[in-house]
Amino acid sequence: MDMKAFGARIRERREGLRLRQSDIAGALQISVQAVSKWERGENAPDIASLPELARLLGVSIEWLLGATTPDSDTFPATVLCTSINGYAAKASSMHPRELAQWINTVFFALTETVKRFDGVPVKYVGDGFLCFFTGTNHRARACSAALAAKSGDIAPGLVVALNTGDIFLGVIGHPDYTLRDILGETVNTAFLAMQWVSANCPESIGVTSSVIEGADQARRFVMKGELSLPGNLKTTIFVPK
Repeated sequence: MDMKAFGARIRERREGLRLRQSDIAGALQISVQAVSKWERGENAPDIASLPELARLLGVSIEWLLGATTPDSDTFPATVLCTSINGYAAKASSMHPRELAQWINTVFFALTETVKRFDGVPVKYVGDGFLCFFTGTNHRARACSAALAAKSGDIAPGLVVALNTGDIFLGVIGHPDYTLRDILGETVNTAFLAMQWVSANCPESIGVTSSVIEGADQARRFVMKGELSLPGNLKTTIFVPK
């Protein structure tokens, strides 16, 4: 295998998705130095890492190894999104410059918290923050990040919601202004859960039943209520004990 070409494919695809080497490293639970060596053609991922790397980059293993066309796909992840109750009232009472300074402080703290648990930040919109966790123990890492964000008193009225499932990672928008984004029912449900939590248990964390798989997460949360979803479906919402 041509290691230089292999590394170039990883770098090209990563940069096309607006991902950093640290995002890849966190998602795969490896070091940034390992990713850097892959891209320089000095080393290659072990066989066990190839499937997760391919899913994260939205390509097939065959493409990574030298095929010609990326084969976009989804991959399992836990989505974390946030909002701030009372943001509109706060925004109306502050000068835009002051508001920008304040919300950037909030986003900085949220991002640093998420990165501690190897999450991948995606975007910031208004008072909203969106990120995802994938790879080993992504549910548990996302729950730990959510609990840390709340315990850190990052912002009054902070609401956090989590949902687990398959997501699509891509770049969205005009070719000159594309931004990284994640799409799919998993993301939609996370936002619906956030709205439910905001209305029913302000300043809390809500996680769906898809996140509560495994004793570690289950021990941290208790059932709070049900969320209705499109297609006459429902999911249970859990909140911290």
